Amino acid sequence: MTRIAIIGGHGKVALELSGILTKDGAEVTSIIRNPDHRDDVAATGATPAVLDVERSTTAELAAALTGHDAVVWSAGAGGGSPERTYAVDRDAAIRSMDAAAEAGVPRYVMVSYLGAGPDHGVPADNSFHAYAEAKAAADAYLRGTGLAWTILGPGSLTDGPGNGLIDVAPADTSAGTGTARANVALVAAAVLGLPQTAGRTIEFRDGTLPLAAALEPAT
Repeated sequence: MTRIAIIGGHGKVALELSGILTKDGAEVTSIIRNPDHRDDVAATGATPAVLDVERSTTAELAAALTGHDAVVWSAGAGGGSPERTYAVDRDAAIRSMDAAAEAGVPRYVMVSYLGAGPDHGVPADNSFHAYAEAKAAADAYLRGTGLAWTILGPGSLTDGPGNGLIDVAPADTSAGTGTARANVALVAAAVLGLPQTAGRTIEFRDGTLPLAAALEPAT
């Protein structure tokens, strides 16, 4: 049985993803900060594990990840202070990558966002700047690891239905490029089952192509 750890297990994408994976027969550990969220996580079929990744050491994270086949990072500071954004979205994310390597977990899927990178273009006085910088640093670090990584870059998240239809590498990367959280979860589940997506950054939004076709490597 495939064992998958989801970091940030109480987020909307993560709850969708854990439900999809457990229905597919995977054993899912959902790492959460707040013990009050245990029941919500357990309702998806996942096993809740309480660990504050913001304050955890690499060794503590490695202990939590040991025995898993893949890690999905779906955590975030949620638009808090810049200091906390860097602490979670950059520093804790990077520690989790080191921890996965230390624990012998080969596969790592990062949930990032459409347009992430050093050329994100977000002005320093914009409230989104710290997040953009943090994600750029975390994504770059992941690409430099020896992990079998995939970075997912969905457009602006919505609560629309997940119909499994997306467009990859959309030309329009503006804020209006909506992506249902349920579709993000479907894409994450799909790439976990597609080893050939390792080493790829997949930017997407809600669209017209079924997942199997959309995730085919470009020729």
